[in-house]
Formats: sequence, C-alpha cells, structure tokens
Amino acid sequence: MDKLYKYGLTKIFLIIALEVVKKFGIETKYSHLDSSSLHLHGEYKNCLNNGEKEQGINKENPINITQGYSRDHRPDLKQCILDLIVSSDGDIPLFFRGASGNESDKAVFAHILVEYSQQIDFDSIMVADSALYSESNLKLMVNMNWISRVPLSIKKAKNLVKAPISKELKPSDIKGYSYQEEKISYGGIEQRWLVIESTERKKADLKKLTKKILEEFLITNKQLVKLEKEEFEQKSLAELKIKDLAAKLKYHQISDIEITEKLNKAQTVVYQIKGKLIENQELITKHENSCGRFILATNILDTTQLKPTEILRIYKEQQSTERGFRFIKDPLFFADSLFVKNPERVETMMMLMALCLLVYNLGQRQLRIALKTQKATVKNQLKKPTESPTLRWIFQCFQGIHILITQGVDRILNLTNEHCRILQFLPNSCQKYYLLC
Repeated sequence: MDKLYKYGLTKIFLIIALEVVKKFGIETKYSHLDSSSLHLHGEYKNCLNNGEKEQGINKENPINITQGYSRDHRPDLKQCILDLIVSSDGDIPLFFRGASGNESDKAVFAHILVEYSQQIDFDSIMVADSALYSESNLKLMVNMNWISRVPLSIKKAKNLVKAPISKELKPSDIKGYSYQEEKISYGGIEQRWLVIESTERKKADLKKLTKKILEEFLITNKQLVKLEKEEFEQKSLAELKIKDLAAKLKYHQISDIEITEKLNKAQTVVYQIKGKLIENQELITKHENSCGRFILATNILDTTQLKPTEILRIYKEQQSTERGFRFIKDPLFFADSLFVKNPERVETMMMLMALCLLVYNLGQRQLRIALKTQKATVKNQLKKPTESPTLRWIFQCFQGIHILITQGVDRILNLTNEHCRILQFLPNSCQKYYLLC
C-alpha cells in the first residue's frame, strides 16, 4: 500500500484505466464526473498535528480526514471524499482522486477535469452536475467541451425557469420530457441552455407547492391575527411590523391594510393594524412555471454535433457515477469498510475500491455485450429474461456451489444447466474455474 501511495494513486489508476480503454474498446466520447463521501469511525487526528509516524509512509500532502458535507447523512462522523470520472460506456471508471473530507465540489471540479483532459490521449465531452457550473470554472474549461446542469441560484437561470414559455415546448425522444433551447452568454462564454420540463417531476413539484402555500397561509394568518391584537405607541412601528411580515411571504400578500388610532384603557393614543391575507397569484404562477423544470448547458454550439435530446440523454447517464458509489458502499461486497489509520492508507484503500469498481463494471459490461451479441438472455430476480443483468445478481446465482475432492478427483456440486449456460457468456477462465474446460 505504501509503495502505491508513493508512486501516485491517481497516476497508477489512470495508467490501468487507459490500458482497459484500449484493450476492451471502451467508448470515451463522454466522461462523467461526480464525488461522494466515505465516513469513518475514530478520531483520525490531522496528520499535520499528529506526531505519530509509521515506517514507510510518505507524509507529503496527505488528505485530511475531517467533518464536512456528508452524502451519507452522517455529519457527526469524519469523512474523506472520493472523486470519480467514469465513461458512459459500461460505467467504467477512468479517473480517481481522493480528497479531504471538507473539500468543496465547486472549488475543485473544474481543476479535476483540466487535470484529466491533460493526461488522456482522446477527446471527451465532460459531464457534471451543477457544482461544476460557475463563472470561474467555465473560464478554466475554455479549451474543453462540456455539459453541465445550471444551478438555479444563478439569477438568469432562476428567471428563465419561472418565466412563461413563449412557445410550446418541444417533445423529447425521452418519454416524459420536453424542452426549449436558448442561446446564452454567461461568464463571457457563448453556450446553449436547454430549459427542460419533466412531466412526472412537475406533478410532484406542484403537489409540494400546494402544500407549501397552505402551510404559509396557516402560519402567517395566525401571526396576522396576533398582530392585530397588538397596540403600538407609534404609527411608524405598526407600519414597520406589517412590512416585515409581508416581506417574508413567498406565496401571499397582505391587502386592505389599515392602521387605526385609538385610546387604550390608560387613555393613551395607540395604533392597531388590520389586514387581509390573500394569495399573490403573480408569484404563485412563477413558482408553478418552475415546477418540474431544470436547465442543462453546453458550450457545443453546433446542433449537428450535439442535438438537444442527446444533451438530456447524456446528462441522465450521470447516474453512472452514482451507481459506482452505491457499489463501493454496498455491504454485500465489503468494499465500504476502511480499517486503516493513516490518511495515506485511507486514500490508498479508496483507490483500491475504485479499482474493484472498474473490474466489476468491466465484467458486467463484457457479460452484457456477450448476451447482446448472441441475442441471448438470462433470468433476472423476477425469473424474467433480460439481456442486461447486474453482475451482482450473477454472483448471487452462483452462491451455494462447492468443490468436492474425493480420492484425488475434483467434482463441482450444485452446478445446474442454467449455471453452465451463463458460464458460456463469460471468459474461458471462468469456465475453467468450474471445471468446464
């Protein structure tokens, strides 16, 4: 492990990945970047402050095991970050990087893609989520082609999704999606923005919006009733109070506001508020417009090179990295446990996990290719035929098979005809393992 760390974990992983690309003909037109956190138990003191050293360990620039934004919903635990770039062809990992637990995706994603593009010997369109999209990051990637989700924290994007569509949305090749294309300049970079609307997502978002509108009405109406009972010494204080309440509203407004002057029991002049809480239909309409909508951007301006529906299809394949992280954290594979103490060895273990993912996804890809080539299928968990089984399911199918050695003769027990048929789609080494060749 120490030798791997000293050699360079990212470097050695990339060497292996590029050999896999060449040997197995992995399509690299698109490269998907994402990150995830791995939580750890224990103190994991910062190695810069930890006097304890271990023989053979290189202490130069180790990652920092610390608390940060947890994708595992365990903010109480310290963590490290795993960055992966995978191909859209078979979800094959192409690039690995270990990072400190408090690292921000927004701060490093563009730098990762620049480093990756400088080390590969092929052109690839970089795909990432909204953490990549910022003015500074776009300027860093000026020499790359990319696809990214646009964060709605950007004012131009927020206004675009809330605005009424000037013309009818075009139906996408992907069922349930429609889009409208816009030419935008952001950060000095000319680009295409796709305003995409998901039918299913719109239904769900509208349901949530209705609930939020009702909640705001019930809470604010109680506050308004309470406010109407208050007495203010000055008219300006009453005006300020009602103004503050109205400013917090997202879906409503206060109408028919009256501030009346009266004498209280002590015969002192006081002021009281009256008002009516009503829906702000203009604001609600904007929120309704934004329901189910998101924006994808690309700097590839030529629609013949990259069609709008292709942009959506490729972005949806961003799930390939998420599937990889699920594999790494799946207890079935025992790949999510880190039992080493030093940050350097934690980082090395992460690289080995990514390498396990590469081997797993490569095996799954080759099996699916063999099934598709031979127009064959295997039974899935529901006993239905499929030509795209997961390798995890295949592993489970082969549980309970044993080797029996009697009088020097090897025999395989519980190997059925279905097992033998599946083995036909796997390499000869697998068939040899089960004494079939």
